[in-house]
Amino acid sequence: MKKLKVAILGSGNIGTDLLVKAQRSPYLECTMFIGRKLASPGMAKANSLGVRISDQSIEAITNNPDCCDLVFDATSAVDHLRHAPILEQLGKLVIDLTPAKVGQICVPAVNLTSCLQYTNVNMVTCGGQASTPLAFAIGKTQQNIDYIEVISSIASRSAGPATRANLDEYISTTESAIRNFSGCRRAKAILNLNPAQPCINMQTTVFAKVENPDLEKLNPVLQEVISTVQKYVPGYQLIVPPTIENGRIVLMVRVLGVGDYLPSYAGNLDIINCAAIAMAEEYAKNNN
Repeated sequence: MKKLKVAILGSGNIGTDLLVKAQRSPYLECTMFIGRKLASPGMAKANSLGVRISDQSIEAITNNPDCCDLVFDATSAVDHLRHAPILEQLGKLVIDLTPAKVGQICVPAVNLTSCLQYTNVNMVTCGGQASTPLAFAIGKTQQNIDYIEVISSIASRSAGPATRANLDEYISTTESAIRNFSGCRRAKAILNLNPAQPCINMQTTVFAKVENPDLEKLNPVLQEVISTVQKYVPGYQLIVPPTIENGRIVLMVRVLGVGDYLPSYAGNLDIINCAAIAMAEEYAKNNN
């Protein structure tokens, strides 16, 4: 099978972890790792793996348009708004790991195959990847969903500069995904950065206010969705099964990273990267 040539735009922790995952994939070949500082740890890692590096940001691709077929954008929401039209003009497939909300929202456990028709897909957010499959299961089995609230807690050390700068976009994009895939009337997303030492694992809690909660219908659909997520995110675990509390459905998942480049507590970064790799591999399979 011919491998899909990919470039990674963004040499921070997300981009570097993504690089290690791409290198392991039988469907992908990372042909360029792009940042802004050649002396960064990410650049050093890429160089040690024999991957071509550049500090020219988006210009590395515009100056070498044949270097790749697909671009992972792991920069920031503001940067992706600038990158998206350039990459579209170059005819590149784009997987956006920022909360820019330019392309089609993609949560592989929910809409992997249907996203193949789009050339720019948005991986929502870490909290969105963790919670949207749960909201989708709720939407498929419950009637008259008035409100869904999603609270993700992550280790402060796993939240980099781009995450902190994009908090408004994080909230807006996550809430859009929840509404879109559950059909709820209202949604709210909250992100807690916990400075505790040792670092906490990522946990996401979903509260759903529905009319006449039905756990008997929810449980089998939920288990099916969770099993689908676990195919590409092995550390995705249901730790609080659906419970009815004060008329609301409550459930919680924990995400442990696989430790490719980042520590296992950084499940928030691992889940969005695993989702991005799953989408890229689907593009690769579809192109062969």
